[in-house]
Amino acid sequence: MKLKTLWIVVAALTMLCLTACAQKREKKSETAPGMQKRKVLVAYFSATGTTKAVAERIAKATGGDLYEIAPETPYTDDDLNWRNDKSRSSVEMHCDTIRPALKALKTDMEGYDVVFVGFPIWWNLAPRVVNAFVEQHNLQGKVLVPFATSGGDDITNSVADLKKRYPELNWCHARLLNNVSDEELNGWIGTMDGL
Repeated sequence: MKLKTLWIVVAALTMLCLTACAQKREKKSETAPGMQKRKVLVAYFSATGTTKAVAERIAKATGGDLYEIAPETPYTDDDLNWRNDKSRSSVEMHCDTIRPALKALKTDMEGYDVVFVGFPIWWNLAPRVVNAFVEQHNLQGKVLVPFATSGGDDITNSVADLKKRYPELNWCHARLLNNVSDEELNGWIGTMDGL
């Protein structure tokens, strides 16, 4: 009787180990095609949480590291009032040279092959805090993938502006990701196979 109980315990433990190994393999295969052999960083600025939610989904789909591009002084609701010409965001976006101070720099950029750069579109451009991030980090030799969320603007002009300001950088595969499904998100990431 004791031997039979021992065999049942051994069989149960074996099944448990096999199940755990299978789950680990499944998690690894969740990484979207095109990103499995790449070291990915998903850097994002999000004033209200919308872009952050998309960035988290991209990090999960690519197996990438998540990094918040955060201004040293967070934006308040009054700062974000685009109807007020004197609000912080309005002043920043109307002055081409303003670069908000960043809370912290990402000091270990060397190992990344692909850097997703996410932002909400302000005045049909990337917010100035994104320019600060690009200018204060060494992004040469990396594939930069802009993504954005917007209440009304397309991503075309903001990406054209980034390319014009930083022509030495490799910008590609830009996409506006408002209300994107998991299938659409993974399909977009899949187009990056062979980067």
